[in-house]
Amino acid sequence: MSTISKQTTSIQIERYGLESVPQKLRTTSWYEYAMIQMTVSVNAGNFLVPALAVLEGGLSFIWAVLSTILGATIAFLFVSYLSFPGARMGIPSQYAVRSFVGIKGAQYFASPVRTITSLYWFAVQTIGGTYMVVELMKRAFNFQFQFLPTALFLAAVMAALALVGFDAVKKATKYFLPLLFAGGVAMFFVYFTTSVEGNHYSSILSMNEQPDLSSFLFFSSLAFVQYVSGVSSSSDMARYAKSTGHAFWGIFSGNTIGFTLTALLGAYTAAVAGTWNPFLITSQQTNSTLLLILIFASALCSMIMINISNAYTGGYSLLNTFPSLGRVRSALLLGCAAILLSSFPEFVDQAETFISFLGAFVIPLSAVIVSDFIVVKKGRFTTEMLQELSERTNTLNHPGFVAIGSGLLLYLLLPTAYSPGFLSFIVTSIVYLASRKAMVR
Repeated sequence: MSTISKQTTSIQIERYGLESVPQKLRTTSWYEYAMIQMTVSVNAGNFLVPALAVLEGGLSFIWAVLSTILGATIAFLFVSYLSFPGARMGIPSQYAVRSFVGIKGAQYFASPVRTITSLYWFAVQTIGGTYMVVELMKRAFNFQFQFLPTALFLAAVMAALALVGFDAVKKATKYFLPLLFAGGVAMFFVYFTTSVEGNHYSSILSMNEQPDLSSFLFFSSLAFVQYVSGVSSSSDMARYAKSTGHAFWGIFSGNTIGFTLTALLGAYTAAVAGTWNPFLITSQQTNSTLLLILIFASALCSMIMINISNAYTGGYSLLNTFPSLGRVRSALLLGCAAILLSSFPEFVDQAETFISFLGAFVIPLSAVIVSDFIVVKKGRFTTEMLQELSERTNTLNHPGFVAIGSGLLLYLLLPTAYSPGFLSFIVTSIVYLASRKAMVR
């Protein structure tokens, strides 16, 4: 596979598909990645799991935060390691995944799973964000927008930005991160200076009873499930990194800091108001025009950033399944599907069910990807491995799919009290490594 020089259009739409990005374009530093990931992390859809830990799991604010941070941080560690192929070779994630599960395994299983996951989260973020926009526009400016046209318009804008590519992500981050920070400060200020339904922050912080262990582990598992799927997409942006170190530490620190803020806001909102969306609740608790504008700007920026990322990575997954499409057409098709799905609010209403179902496929697949790269390949992605992909000799990782099948069944059969996300990941990894060892013998 050769590196191909590309001519950019006047609007600089990214056209690099499955081929390596030229070395001269790999200039992104760790702090730029950290800013990107922090900007992506604080968004409406990511408030769901920390809030559910309080609302459905019965955990207190503190324990809900600790539970979800535990699961998410473990996932972020793996996600950061899987940025190495992109940072070293300049290739997108799904092309690298061919080396872990085989060419056909990546094209016809891993990539479709990643595409569906990206589409689902695009829809969730758009729907949750649209509720915020409609409410905040009414509160701040007395404008009444209809849900469906607003959702479709916002989805179209975000899909168009994702079409532009990584350059749009970097440029948007520079403008959006200060607004997100200001919006976060505004929301914390509202919570600390008002009481919601008679609840004040002092009473919420004082609730520190021992958690139910099964509930703590389950929601930690749910957070792990939500974020570990990133192992099959982290190289998409890391292919523009200065080095593997810049990619790893930027992605890990940005994700961890961003999710910590997300967990604090999501869990606190659930504890104080019995619902999941801090943007909406804080906007209802203040009449300050300045605070409302900051909250509105933060909500809008957060939704745009995460969905540029979702559509961007989803487009590469679709491209890996259908390479003849090219990067632009795959991004356009993914964007159209994402816009359509954004008109179904049921994706948010049944979030826990959808996340768990996606996890049945994502977790075993992610376990094989992580185990193969970190244990079997010892964290290396060499020129020889890249050449092997070009020669199409590695068509299917048979031990990997035996392990994936085992992990999928285990995930579906285990009761929720046993934290199926964690256990399925561990068991799949063990089965995979044992199967490979048996084949070598």
